[in-house]
Amino acid sequence: MSKPGKPARRRVWILWAVLLIAGAAAFVWWESRRWEPDRNRFPVQGAWLDAHDGAADWSMLKAHGADFVYLSASEGAGRRDEAFDSGLAAARKAGLQLGAVHVYDLCAPADAQAANFVTVVPRDDALLPPAVALDLDSRSCPEPPGEAAMQSELTTFLNQIEKHTERPAILMISRTFEAHYHLAARIDRNLWVAGDFLDPSYTGRPWVMWTATSRLRIAGLAGPVRWVAVHR
Repeated sequence: MSKPGKPARRRVWILWAVLLIAGAAAFVWWESRRWEPDRNRFPVQGAWLDAHDGAADWSMLKAHGADFVYLSASEGAGRRDEAFDSGLAAARKAGLQLGAVHVYDLCAPADAQAANFVTVVPRDDALLPPAVALDLDSRSCPEPPGEAAMQSELTTFLNQIEKHTERPAILMISRTFEAHYHLAARIDRNLWVAGDFLDPSYTGRPWVMWTATSRLRIAGLAGPVRWVAVHR
């Protein structure tokens, strides 16, 4: 019986290499669904949820190890998260600390956005500092303002919501937003950064919160969870 020639052996090796790569990729993908930051480095951890995440079993989230949860409350000048009110009550009943997120629209007036936020979010001393999600979104704002205009409007917005909540806001700055505006050096607020698995450094100064993974799977939640670590 003749031995396979070089082309046939090469095809076999290529097939094995493809299978090994596929297996390694599947393993990494599976592990990424379970990865969380080291509790020794980040003892306080929680989640950021909104209506798109679907119904949550808050007791299961608490049992998993969440200390807090931030809930999206409002977006731009008129959009409101339909799950905020019910989530606020249910999460609090489960013993979780609560915070509210406003998704900022660079093209919407600051006054109108602040009015939207304070209408949805109650004045409540038990709430965590409000968080403002800042990103470039070509759908809601195809022509973002210049740096001076952006900073002026954002400062107006922050002043109004901070008067309502009676505490400084946290700026949740995306990598693309920071690259465009360099906001971390312009406004003195605590920072919330994002980057799967690796500690981000794109803000150029220390941060206090980190969306460490957007892929975590937790019992009691239908889809992947944005899992957040607190730096202390």
